[in-house]
Amino acid sequence: MPKEKILLVDDEPSILNLVTAYLQPEGYEVLTATDGPAGLELARLHNPDLIVLDVMLPGMDGIEVLNRLRRESDVYVILLTAKTEETDKIVGLSVGADDYVTKPFSPRELVARIKAALRRIRAGGVQSDEEELNFEHLRIHPGSRRVWVDGEEVELTTTEFDLLQTLAAHRGLVLSREQLLEHVWGGNYFGEIRVVDVHIGHVRRKLGRDDLITTVRGVGYRFEDKAV
Repeated sequence: MPKEKILLVDDEPSILNLVTAYLQPEGYEVLTATDGPAGLELARLHNPDLIVLDVMLPGMDGIEVLNRLRRESDVYVILLTAKTEETDKIVGLSVGADDYVTKPFSPRELVARIKAALRRIRAGGVQSDEEELNFEHLRIHPGSRRVWVDGEEVELTTTEFDLLQTLAAHRGLVLSREQLLEHVWGGNYFGEIRVVDVHIGHVRRKLGRDDLITTVRGVGYRFEDKAV
């Protein structure tokens, strides 16, 4: 089996060397870049399984790299942000990052987050009944990870698909943000809970309908479409 490829993009060689030293003994192939254009080029050339991307990069910042990547790929992206830069986290998630880690970070925490994400990707995302889920407006095929809204196919990232599938599989039930984090990001998730809200917003926008996923204030979210 080919090694899973991880691309690290950071302008600090010490961080690249440290994270590489943790990842290579785990059996991963590690690619590194120290600026935005080089990171984007490596991502296009090598099609990595996961990218760890710093926001503050020379040549092209991480937000722009991510923005360009999302036009052509749904690769899982973990964004590295400075602890005080709240705006970077929100902008990065809104552009399409799957997760983020704040600097300074524990290499063990980052590697744990990477391993959990790759296990989920390897397993095909959230595990549930492989039968197609059919609703009045929505059709979800877990096996092929495809979604149709009113007959039109919609492209979702890995995380967006897993969120939608989890909610749809529990139609009519309110799932808390904590439950969605556990289902989609895994039980050992270390980040902030708002990542759920941002990705729900992505899903709603891509579906083109606000009525399929209802916000239950102070609790979480409920999938509302009628089963057929």
